[in-house]
Amino acid sequence: MEEDNETSVATFTLLGFGNDSKFQIPLFLVFLIIYNMTITGNIIIIVLVAFDHHLHTPMYFFLGNLSFLETCYTSTLLPRMLASFLTGDSTISVGGCFTQLYWFGSLVVAECYLLAAMSYDRYLAICKPLHYATLMNGRLCFLLSAVPWLCGTAVMTLVISLMSQLNYCGPHEIDHFFCELTPVISLSCSDTTLVTLVGLTVSVIDTIPSCVLTMVSYVCIIATILRIPSSTERKKAFSTCSSHLIVVSVFYGSLIFVYALPKKEALREIDKVFSVFYTVLTPLINPLIYSLRNKEVKDALRRAINKYQGSK
Repeated sequence: MEEDNETSVATFTLLGFGNDSKFQIPLFLVFLIIYNMTITGNIIIIVLVAFDHHLHTPMYFFLGNLSFLETCYTSTLLPRMLASFLTGDSTISVGGCFTQLYWFGSLVVAECYLLAAMSYDRYLAICKPLHYATLMNGRLCFLLSAVPWLCGTAVMTLVISLMSQLNYCGPHEIDHFFCELTPVISLSCSDTTLVTLVGLTVSVIDTIPSCVLTMVSYVCIIATILRIPSSTERKKAFSTCSSHLIVVSVFYGSLIFVYALPKKEALREIDKVFSVFYTVLTPLINPLIYSLRNKEVKDALRRAINKYQGSK
């Protein structure tokens, strides 16, 4: 009987942003608009990169990978959140929670390494322009895009395998809007020392080094740009990298705050706010800034529209 009680929890309840019904529909509309814009913008970038030969370069190869990753990334969270706003049903099965956590965690880890790979690509393009074509060849591009996915799935396979061995006997309320690692672990009535240590280690290893590598790349890039004598060329070089730097700053800044800093009760609501930045806003920012600030992408979109209109 005691063993049955320890494993009696079959569902969790996501507390989300509160139970005040007057905010449910406005929140539904806001997140629905964000989700539609995110999916549409990222799919447009994927299609342009795939079919416009002017964008068949390493930089846009990584951008296409990032857009695909963030399409998957936002789709692991927002459809479930939208359904909860619309129906009022905030329960999720334990298996469904683990599945969401697995894919979400895998994609977060993959994005950390992919953003670092993109910063390395920009470092080679600006700091080593004469060797760029030789160094950033097809083999290296494939490795730099495949390794993030492999690392993400490997890391989360380990974490989820440890979490699945825990017992969950109540309470069953997750004080978050999705199945985030720390709140789910805190619901276990088993000894969580090992999985907590592994989760913290993974969070630090996957965020701090990739963030440092990215920042070092940009320090080198900025130092190189400042030595360019022509102001026009300096402006062009800054424009090339500024979009990526915006995404990196928002993503890593919010991620480190949520996962790498000590957990305190007073910071719980702030954690939710910062979680919105890297789970919802970063996938939206990516297509917006790359389409609005990047001449090559705008030219590719213009060519695609003209081609479509000409075929009518």
